[in-house]
Amino acid sequence: MASGCRASEAAGLSEDLLAKIRRIRLLLLDVDGVLTDGGILYFGESLEGKRFHVRDGAGIKLAQHAGLEVGILTGRASEVVARRAEELGISRILQGSLDKAGGVDILLADARYAPGEVGFVGDDVLDLAAMRKVGFRACPADAHDSVRQRADYVCRRPGGQGAVREVIDLLLGVQGKLERIERTYWEGGEDA
Repeated sequence: MASGCRASEAAGLSEDLLAKIRRIRLLLLDVDGVLTDGGILYFGESLEGKRFHVRDGAGIKLAQHAGLEVGILTGRASEVVARRAEELGISRILQGSLDKAGGVDILLADARYAPGEVGFVGDDVLDLAAMRKVGFRACPADAHDSVRQRADYVCRRPGGQGAVREVIDLLLGVQGKLERIERTYWEGGEDA
């Protein structure tokens, strides 16, 4: 078992998978079906809406605080996604990329990360190309069967309902960072 990881988070994970998780320094996320439940709302001719889970956003901020960079790689382009990325301080973002393998290459072009240091969370067939290029692959519980079969980790939670937070908690837990973060918030305040 990994130092700093709760038993419930690492239960059933092989030593090979734990070693993969320990190497991750960048987590790339698909949007529709991962950060959202996959639904798209249209308001009039040009307005689009998406629903994001607040705990996924909180997890992204905690990951960043712990030194894990988070990026977005999505096949659709949306102002809503750009706004959410800005709110969360995500600067590594590529929208409108139907060639997800090429998208990974673009997002890694600065050579800050080796492919083995990158994780990806996807939910559908289009994401398989990106999953093939990274060191750790995860998906929401409701991902397409072909994605679930190829993922290193299948979340208990569905897309848009905390799956991203689940993956982040797993990564930070295995890397020994989650308990330190929680301790900071628990011990940093005043008692009632």
